[in-house]
Amino acid sequence: MSTPRRLLDPDRLAADLAAGSRAALSRAITLVESTRDDHRELARSLLTTLSGSAADAVRVGLSGVPGVGKSTFVEALGTLLTGRGLRVGVLAVDPSSVRTGGSVLGDKTRMPRLAADPNAFIRPSPSAGTLGGVARATAQTITLLEGAGYDVVLVETVGVGQSETTVAGLVDTFLLLALARSGDQIQGIKMGVLEFAVVVAINKADGDRVVEATAAARDLAGALRLVRGRSAGSPAGSGGSGWSVPVLTCSGLTGDGIDEVWAAVLRHRTTQGPDGLADKRSRQRWELTWALVRDELEQRLRRSVPVADTADRVRPQVLAGTLPAPAAADAILRAFDAS
Repeated sequence: MSTPRRLLDPDRLAADLAAGSRAALSRAITLVESTRDDHRELARSLLTTLSGSAADAVRVGLSGVPGVGKSTFVEALGTLLTGRGLRVGVLAVDPSSVRTGGSVLGDKTRMPRLAADPNAFIRPSPSAGTLGGVARATAQTITLLEGAGYDVVLVETVGVGQSETTVAGLVDTFLLLALARSGDQIQGIKMGVLEFAVVVAINKADGDRVVEATAAARDLAGALRLVRGRSAGSPAGSGGSGWSVPVLTCSGLTGDGIDEVWAAVLRHRTTQGPDGLADKRSRQRWELTWALVRDELEQRLRRSVPVADTADRVRPQVLAGTLPAPAAADAILRAFDAS
């Protein structure tokens, strides 16, 4: 099936995006997600055009262990923001798609109110098979959302694997959701994620769990001080000094505390200041550049016929133990260099 000409017209797409067309946004995302070389070239043209815009969306990464209620929280926060006249884009990153090629997060059935909101746009952000693909697809889709006039971009990740590190390198503020009933409040939360979190919220603080959640927030705040030290300064990626990570309570189900969590996100943005935020995004663009280089090299490696032939030749030897893995790797790399 041939691709519609309108999909392949970056100038028309840029104009339609600026006019706020949701259909154009969907087409543009399809274009940047494509693995076809001609589509990638057209996507680069579109993104170059959009990069000159003065878009300044609030970019928020969000993570938490499975079952913490991320989708319910995102719907509550998104609905709160659209109620204030803001346009909200939601990207759901699923690192399991690195293995399966599928994406299970961002299912609109999990956010029915927000999915039906004309001021919201929900889209799974596929990995394209690698974590470098996460960076490429998500970063480019953020640019498209900003070009389409969205004020807030929420990037949700499943809370397992290493996609949190990737997402933290694409956003302004990284928000971590936690649960009260986990015994030791650090248990189940990877230290690496804690290093990136600049706002922490204990979710499901409703009904008879409010007291428990409040106690958990107090315990987790104390644990964070022990992890980072009372005068350790800002967490990684905070973009500024003097920021003390707030640990709040909220309920995505009832909406209680959601406003306070958003206020903390905005305070963090203010603390970074315009220069700090600009510097952070500049560093993120350079880090993204190398992520894209690594992703492209891996794709070229996979497509190389000499590499495939060499791999087929050395694989039986490696499996049989007659050829060491380093020697096999060198043979594959020599085939790639010569191709």
